Amino acid sequence: MASFLGLIRLVVGAWAFLLLVSATPASAQQVNPTASSVKEQQLLQELNRIQGRVSIPDQRSGVLEQPQGREWREFRNVTLRWIGGVAILGMIAVILIFYLTRGMVRIEGGRSGRTIVRFSGFERFVHWMTATCFVILAISGLNITFGRPLLLPLIGFEAFSEWSQWAKYAHNYLSFPFTLGVVLIFLMWIGGNIPGKVDIDWIKRGGGLFHDHPPAPRFNAGQKGIYWIVVVGGGLVAATGYQLMFPFYVSGIEGMQLAQILHSIVAVLFVAAMLAHIYIGTIGMEGAFEAMGSGEVDVNWAREHHSLWLDEQNARSRAGDANPNPAVTAAE
Repeated sequence: MASFLGLIRLVVGAWAFLLLVSATPASAQQVNPTASSVKEQQLLQELNRIQGRVSIPDQRSGVLEQPQGREWREFRNVTLRWIGGVAILGMIAVILIFYLTRGMVRIEGGRSGRTIVRFSGFERFVHWMTATCFVILAISGLNITFGRPLLLPLIGFEAFSEWSQWAKYAHNYLSFPFTLGVVLIFLMWIGGNIPGKVDIDWIKRGGGLFHDHPPAPRFNAGQKGIYWIVVVGGGLVAATGYQLMFPFYVSGIEGMQLAQILHSIVAVLFVAAMLAHIYIGTIGMEGAFEAMGSGEVDVNWAREHHSLWLDEQNARSRAGDANPNPAVTAAE
């Protein structure tokens, strides 16, 4: 009898042990604290995870909170604001100091009264389409990062909510013509933006901002730098932006977080670089805006800033027409 009771106890004990193991959460089964292969970081990640079970097919929705989410939120709310603030405010400070010390870069020989075609109507259309979209994308994007701490206290919750909604619509829909513009800019000007030896001399001599004007082709080294910033930076923000706009088609939540980090960092650096481009193209240099305004620039401006290009245009004109320089016209 005693042996029979002992057998019953053994069976009941084994059955209870099996029930206990089957009731143990999956996370506890996956991480064995006594196993020699378990790492401390793995244990901490499991402890910080809040996860449940769901009845819908997407089991990822059962993860309510995870360590990577906390790290991403820290980046978005703290680190990104520091990166963006330093980059953008730093660039504004550099531009202001340069303008106060150097002033506008004037045409040293004065205006000649003659102009030469620099950009066609199609080139200017693509530039201004891309530039307009970029300005709106920059403002609406910066609102996501800086709007709540800076704008919300000034205009209130209702106005900030309405503004943010329309800014989101603009950010999403204007991304398409912006991307098209970046592609067209790449195709239009790739031939003139390959770095060469002449660019090294241009950089060594400061691009004519401080001393004499070094010879340069149609696009000097500074403009080539802006070109590649637009092409590479625009391509990155477009690719990561569409991944965020159409979530989970390419990657999971970790990939989405990485895409947002890359998108935001490239975007704020892109904005900082474009501030310098806008400054040089407007109040920073006399005659520069006319290139994208009317499409024609003064001959003396072209001779000072793009002498190699001007010589090339004159040579082509003389070879193709009896007129010594049909590309150059008298300014009205």
